[in-house]
Amino acid sequence: MNRRDFLHQSAVWSVGVGLSARVSLFADDAKKPWFEISLAQWSLHRTFFGKKANPLDFARIAKSEYGIHAIEYVNQFYREKKNDDKTLAELKKRAQGEGVRSVLIMCDGEGALGDADEKRRKQAVQNHVRWAEWAKELGCHSIRVNAQSSGSYDEQLERAADGLRQLTEVTAGMGINTIVENHGGLSSNGQWLAAVMKKVNHPCCGTLPDFGNFNIGGGKTYDRYQGVKELMPFAKGVSAKSHDFDEAGNEIHTDYRKMLQIVHQAGYRGFIGIEYEGSKLSEPEGIRATKKLLERIRSEMVG
Repeated sequence: MNRRDFLHQSAVWSVGVGLSARVSLFADDAKKPWFEISLAQWSLHRTFFGKKANPLDFARIAKSEYGIHAIEYVNQFYREKKNDDKTLAELKKRAQGEGVRSVLIMCDGEGALGDADEKRRKQAVQNHVRWAEWAKELGCHSIRVNAQSSGSYDEQLERAADGLRQLTEVTAGMGINTIVENHGGLSSNGQWLAAVMKKVNHPCCGTLPDFGNFNIGGGKTYDRYQGVKELMPFAKGVSAKSHDFDEAGNEIHTDYRKMLQIVHQAGYRGFIGIEYEGSKLSEPEGIRATKKLLERIRSEMVG
């Protein structure tokens, strides 16, 4: 083979290898589901609060008992160890040892980010920073916070946006997102929380739409499907809240098929976390029922 023929054949081989690699890549993409399932630690809150299991074992429990390889921590189970680097290191070691991905940390009880008092608002911001440090060390992409406030509709919007902006500017410097869940009060009003996101106007501040948390207060509820639709443009995570199931395995309070269509149409392709809060089924049964439902509908939908 002369030099010209060799170069020609080499080019053919290169193109062939390139095409083969791309075909292989597309094949892998085709096999990958359009969302992955994570497990919110709150699904086992009775287990952990009841001292029936060690919160440090969360990664092992998620993987070995439920076949789930991504987890969402709840800061309440580690509150007393908040400033303990050894506990944080151990949690990281166990998750990595299990090959389980740490997705986010749900933060509660650290003050109102929309507090009417500016000093308390700033203190609430500072209270959350340590959990952002945890999130960074664990490899999470976000901390989930609340947009708790007081005052009129507009006052709460301004105050919550201010606190969230302050916190986001800190967490963004760590490579961590600050995301807000619809979690009662005006935060469960999709239109209000979407307006807060627009007011904050920061790429590292987003939402964690929850399928079920739409109790505004005073006996009033916000339409859950409308709420999720309004929050999805800012979503960096999704929480699949579940309580009760019918004989066919469908959640009786939320039409999961309709909800997942909203999530899919919004272009979301991240993790959807199981957050079982029911009482009729045990926590393990509720987690498995939610996982089965998510997997069933996911298999019916094109990614």
